[in-house]
Amino acid sequence: MAEISFIARMATSILKSTKPDYMDSSEKVLEFLKEKTDDANSVKSVFKSFDFNGMQVFHYGGENSKNTILFMHGGAYVNDINYQHHLYCYKLARNLNAKVLCPVYPLAPSHHAMETYDLITELYKSLIENDNDLTLMGDSAGGGFVLGFCQYLNTIDLPQPGHIVTFSPWVDISMDNPPYDNDDDPILGEVGLKEIGKRWAGHLDAKDFKVSPLYGDNRGLADTLVFAGTNEIFYKDIKRYVERLEEDNVNVKFITGKGLFHIYPLFPIPEAKNAFKIIKKEILD
Repeated sequence: MAEISFIARMATSILKSTKPDYMDSSEKVLEFLKEKTDDANSVKSVFKSFDFNGMQVFHYGGENSKNTILFMHGGAYVNDINYQHHLYCYKLARNLNAKVLCPVYPLAPSHHAMETYDLITELYKSLIENDNDLTLMGDSAGGGFVLGFCQYLNTIDLPQPGHIVTFSPWVDISMDNPPYDNDDDPILGEVGLKEIGKRWAGHLDAKDFKVSPLYGDNRGLADTLVFAGTNEIFYKDIKRYVERLEEDNVNVKFITGKGLFHIYPLFPIPEAKNAFKIIKKEILD
């Protein structure tokens, strides 16, 4: 195992002890999805939000900020934005002179991918009309959505954003590249993800690029920055995806956290500080 900071080791231990049981059990993930209801109420937070076509959108930073970031939160397409996302978006706004928008998009199992595509397409159109320095950013499922969405932009003749930044993106919801390292990943599990992925896809095939960008056409994508930890279940799929970006002549930087876990740049660990410096340089330079 690669040498990581003491705080990162502690975080790994805590995450392992709180890993959702539905991630590693077919029976429990079905129970979880059965009990998961569509909460029509808006997400409560100290941060401000506005309504966009019936979708709640949190915003951080000033309207006159130089940069704009559209952040798609993770949560395996079944869990809403959480405090970790709020704090990270706030940090982005403060340190990058940015207006950050984070939509509370429809989730599985009550909703499916194309509903979110329709909403985010309209939000994206409103942003590119007014914002020149636009970055699309996302973690985990949100990162996978960002990559598929940017492939989709090319099919509907909309311009690419200025930058793409993703943290541990879920690039293949079919989970069709076993074996996966379920033991080392303290957050996610193959069994749960595979079932959740089916619900998110809806009528789409699980290998449709809109839900699994690993199988899409990357030609013409914006400059892309990808982070991943070597101890996460998605690592080898992300590595394959980065190789395909390179084959499609996309300007991509792949930052690997040796011995680190899923979405490590969003955690309060020393290794995340260096990740943020790289993001800052990517967006501001």
